[in-house]
Amino acid sequence: MEKEIKQLRVLAVQRFKAGESPESICISLGKSRFWLYKWVKRFDEGDPCWFEEHSRCPLVSSNRTPPEIEEIVKMIRLNLYNQDLFCGAQAILWEIEDLGVEPLPSIRTINRILARNDLTHRRTGRYEPKGTAYPALPSTLPNQTHQADFVGPCYLKGPIRFYSLNIVDTATVRCGLHPSLSIASQSVLDGFWAAWKRIGIPDRVQIDNALSFFGSRRHPRGMGPLIRLCLYNGVEPWFIPMAEPWRNGMVENFNERYQQRFLGKVVMASVEELKTGSLAFEQRHNSRYRYGKLKGGTPLKALAASNVKLRFPAEDEPPRHPLEKPEVGKYHLVRLIRSDLKLDIFGERFPVPPEMMLQYVVATIDVKEQKLKLFLDKIQVEEFDYKLR
Repeated sequence: MEKEIKQLRVLAVQRFKAGESPESICISLGKSRFWLYKWVKRFDEGDPCWFEEHSRCPLVSSNRTPPEIEEIVKMIRLNLYNQDLFCGAQAILWEIEDLGVEPLPSIRTINRILARNDLTHRRTGRYEPKGTAYPALPSTLPNQTHQADFVGPCYLKGPIRFYSLNIVDTATVRCGLHPSLSIASQSVLDGFWAAWKRIGIPDRVQIDNALSFFGSRRHPRGMGPLIRLCLYNGVEPWFIPMAEPWRNGMVENFNERYQQRFLGKVVMASVEELKTGSLAFEQRHNSRYRYGKLKGGTPLKALAASNVKLRFPAEDEPPRHPLEKPEVGKYHLVRLIRSDLKLDIFGERFPVPPEMMLQYVVATIDVKEQKLKLFLDKIQVEEFDYKLR
């Protein structure tokens, strides 16, 4: 049928070029003059396919999504996927809102963009860690484990230099923020106390080996302000291996979001504006941000679904520095033993057995027993006297 139609077009044009009248051609073929003149006009000796039908789709669609919007959707989806975050249409839309992009696409438009770019596939399987086993902390229930870190120094207009204590609950991804002008001992106590009043006191807090967290290299057994604060409140501090910030990966990822979505977007000129803005960002994150590890839920919804009763500080005001040395409690250091077979405890070095080489060990300091106990795969393999000063 299609072949006959094309032959009819060729025949009609040939007859017209030969001098036959349009009326005669149209009557004999059962076609209109408009049809005949259309194909006469379309005839082109240099185009062997001139008799083919052209697409009737408009060259320009008034409601077509701009190409730059499509590229933004693809870029955001890739970034969210790579960060192991929820990367559906709703999450992408919120990211676009944060960027201030106009015009704002609808959820349906975003889904169409994802579909035609084959970006609707889901992850399969779980990540299988490789190499030396690392002693991970539990993170199935709210406040089992917090990760904490300081961001800074940062600067407000003025200039005003400040730091932000960022804390993330590894089970629900709830965050707690506290900006301060320094990371001195009292500021550390104030920051953790203020955050705990909002997100609760954890069983464990995982931090890096910054002086603000452990105290002093000159007095490695002195138990710094944070260690004392934690032990007085039933919290066990866990110090990650030196030079391995990815072990605090959740709070490190959050720090990037904090810098991009808060410091990079909110203009602040005073400490009061900083405090107000930090609290607003914390509340927005906990109530609106969605994560793949929470199956697309928000941190507050994950907390509500757990039905866990949180523990909060008994006093409104934070304790004052210096705190008395605790008499009970434990704190831990995770260390990778290298070929020198030395265990580094805040600058103090202890010999370890050869079988521990290239293994991650947990060094537990028992305050009551005044002992340093070394664990490999939860089995105690060594013990040292450790007189706290």
